[in-house]
Amino acid sequence: MASSKGNRVFVWIILILLFVGLIGFGATGLTGNATRLGTVGDKDLEIQSYANALQSRIRALESQTGSAISMAQAQQMGLDRAVLGQLVTERVLDAEADALGLSVGDAAVSEQVLAIPAFQGLNGSFDRAAYRDALSRNGFSVAEFEESLREGEARALLQGAVVGGVTASDTHVEAMIDFMMSRRDITWAPVTLAAAPAALPDDGRPRVILPEILLDAEIPAPSEAEIAARYEAAPEAYTAPETREISYAWLRPEAVADEIEISEEEVRDLYEQRISEYVQEERRLVERLVYPSDEAAAQALARLEAGEARFEDLVEARGLTLEAVDLGDVAEGDLDAAAGPVFAAQAGDVVGPVETGLGPALFRVNAVLAAEEVSFEEAAPDLRDELARARARREIERRSEEITDLIAGGAALEDLAERVGMELGSVDWSEGTTGGIADYAPFREAAARVQEGDFPELLAFEDGGVFALRLDGVTPPALRPLDEVRDEVIADVMAETSARMRAEKAEALAARIAAGDGFEAAGLAPREARNLTRRAFVEGTGPGFVRAVFEMEEGETRVISGEGYTAVVRLDAAHPPAEDDAGVAAERQAIEQRIGTGLAQDIYAAYANAVQSRTEIRIDDAAVQAVHSSFR
Repeated sequence: MASSKGNRVFVWIILILLFVGLIGFGATGLTGNATRLGTVGDKDLEIQSYANALQSRIRALESQTGSAISMAQAQQMGLDRAVLGQLVTERVLDAEADALGLSVGDAAVSEQVLAIPAFQGLNGSFDRAAYRDALSRNGFSVAEFEESLREGEARALLQGAVVGGVTASDTHVEAMIDFMMSRRDITWAPVTLAAAPAALPDDGRPRVILPEILLDAEIPAPSEAEIAARYEAAPEAYTAPETREISYAWLRPEAVADEIEISEEEVRDLYEQRISEYVQEERRLVERLVYPSDEAAAQALARLEAGEARFEDLVEARGLTLEAVDLGDVAEGDLDAAAGPVFAAQAGDVVGPVETGLGPALFRVNAVLAAEEVSFEEAAPDLRDELARARARREIERRSEEITDLIAGGAALEDLAERVGMELGSVDWSEGTTGGIADYAPFREAAARVQEGDFPELLAFEDGGVFALRLDGVTPPALRPLDEVRDEVIADVMAETSARMRAEKAEALAARIAAGDGFEAAGLAPREARNLTRRAFVEGTGPGFVRAVFEMEEGETRVISGEGYTAVVRLDAAHPPAEDDAGVAAERQAIEQRIGTGLAQDIYAAYANAVQSRTEIRIDDAAVQAVHSSFR
């Protein structure tokens, strides 16, 4: 188990993502004097905290999917409920920490604020103006933010007290290691059928040849009686699924975007807004090593120039790491007095000492990044498409209100196509139908549950499109005529026959080998596989093969069959985990961590649920809806 310090680090990461990662992304449109979303015990649940957390979750999902997500889509996915539930749980634990008297002092909070990179200037010092501005733009005061840090630290202390010292038992770990890392040695031979012939031989009987073992009998073409028996015995295999005749009205972002005219001025404005992305001045990858005095810096540079030390040695001598002194890529305007010497240097050069806000410093140039420029003409097509798509999404959101009103007023899908320009279509849908609108999961889900007589409902796709559908009729599952599925039935009968013949022959061979004959004497070409673990895969077999091997007793010979393969297998030896194998040690460590983490999470979740069950929680639904409305 991690220490309480490790728990605090985790909490700080979450807090930084929550509060700092939101800069510039606060929900817009939140007005009025109300600031409270509800209460959890004696703790307030702030509207702005919920708005920011919800926006952060939506933005994170947008970055993963590459498409915008509307509030309606977020609600369909349950993001709003998940975010609210998380915040409620946090406030429950905040209240519990207060009740237990857990807290931290101002010094601990100050230390965390000063350590957050987003609040530091390029010179590495804390920038109070940037700190206040960042918080203000996200609806927080300094006091509120610092109180949230204090509460987060208290939650970490509470978590450490609840789950500190939770570890996996040695018995549990060793049982898992024995199961996962024990080994098997086998000798085996496949009994496989070649592909069926493309055409029947002259005598009308298809012949299938075993490449590794020749069967004594041919696989006969099935008789009419066998075909009929198979057809009657397995009607489900030849039954057409339920088909639903569905009409739909669909408003696609691409169709709306095609209607939108984007002016040259709009495209150029967006280009200018993003000019830093398209026109990048020459930059340097730079490391900065600060010294307490000019004399110390000069002495370090002299050692470097004399070949007595490398830059890495100087960094280590200062008690730092290369990550700690790395400034990343910087432009000339970012470096103040160091700009001249740094930008006159070549890759690999060390320059200085140069006076900085932190003291005299040496700078190492690791790479020269040439200036880059993407012209307006090159960027314009993508920018125009982006503007059109964004405007199309907004237009669809605007039309969605009108469409919803029309549906509520009894409008049919045909009316929607005529009045708001939705695409009208139909599809005979069943499970497995693909193409067009059926490629979208929300449509498939709606098509599966809609009933005859249901009123249309406007639903959304992840790409911003919306649709409504109507069930016009249902064709129930029906057994297809034998003439229609005759080829399928014949293939199934022959497959069963060949599998049976193969299994019978394989069982006979396995019996010979078990009685003392070798694989070669039985007419098989043996293969060896050594030190197999449960995670191994044996080429030429399939799923379930290794699992069946681990069910065998040492010295046993058996037939193992699966989809597409049959094999005769002898278990030659069973070995315990190899204790001298680094992989076993790594697996043991991973298992210990996984079990310990799982136990800690379960214990902490149970504790949080118990505390929440005895905490009074009040949520203002109107305030929640106000937040949701601010996203539209």
